[in-house]
Amino acid sequence: MSDTREIIASDIQNRIYTIRGIQVMIDRDLAELYQVDTKVLNQAAKRNNERFPSNFKF
Repeated sequence: MSDTREIIASDIQNRIYTIRGIQVMIDRDLAELYQVDTKVLNQAAKRNNERFPSNFKF
């Protein structure tokens, strides 16, 4: 099992960027928070498109 650690609100807040007035998180940062590879996160989003809101990815 992978090393688990508590996710603190500041961990998330420090990974939110504002680009052209829209708050975004980079896929590698989300993957790290979920403790998966970036490729795995992107595949899951692609395969389960109906589960993600339209503003989840661009």
